[in-house]
Amino acid sequence: MDFSEEQLMRYSRHIILPEVGGKGQKKISNAKVLMIGAGGLGCPVGYYLAAAGVGTIGIVDNDEVELSNLQRQIAHSMNTLGVNKADSAKKTFEALNTDVNVIAIKERINSENILDLMKDYDIVVDGTDNFPTRYLINDACVMLNKPLVSGAILRFEGQVTTIIPGQGHCYRCLFEEPPPAGLVPSCQEAGVLGVLPGVIGALQATEVLKLIIGKGKPLMNQLLIYDALGVDFRKVKVPKNRDCPVCGENPTITNLTDLPEEYCSI
Repeated sequence: MDFSEEQLMRYSRHIILPEVGGKGQKKISNAKVLMIGAGGLGCPVGYYLAAAGVGTIGIVDNDEVELSNLQRQIAHSMNTLGVNKADSAKKTFEALNTDVNVIAIKERINSENILDLMKDYDIVVDGTDNFPTRYLINDACVMLNKPLVSGAILRFEGQVTTIIPGQGHCYRCLFEEPPPAGLVPSCQEAGVLGVLPGVIGALQATEVLKLIIGKGKPLMNQLLIYDALGVDFRKVKVPKNRDCPVCGENPTITNLTDLPEEYCSI
């Protein structure tokens, strides 16, 4: 593709970077990213991907905007209360950058539809807020060989990891099974600092852009943990588990339809 004068101006700070340049910006413009969740994490991820000019952004969310969301979910507003979150985010991101094709997918993902939803995208971003869904997304990405950038937040702490199937760990290498229901509180139950999703979401968007342009070192085989109270970042090594039930040498999870019914989300 050839850039218009307006696009050259819009993306000039990318294009002058030797690591990006015109070729890198074209890769960004041709990329297709699927965001699962348009909540606390999905909002900043989508904002930055749209600003960067990612050509196609799919947003999966069947929830509606509520007043309590506005403390941290920055793509929504008082004007979109009661509106589907995917529709609300689509309107916000397209208003920021008309180059971007934002596809609102107002569905509840589950083991029956997730593979079909993912198949046409290059990279998947997990912005969900419950464990069963994270495992479902992870398993689907491994089966489809799709890179996954996963984030999580709670109270004053956030986590980010990048999963590239066949090259490093997956989420089940980190935690083989979801914790029992009720053991780990949700943000609704324990709270979350409103700016925390912005930090973690920006890190997720950074990982996505690095994967698209093929530069830098992704957070593969690593879990980045951020403590907002201590302003502390630390990395934990996550080796690939040869006995992992989904990405190991002899996987036992090979069919998503065999997963429990609770493996569904937003």
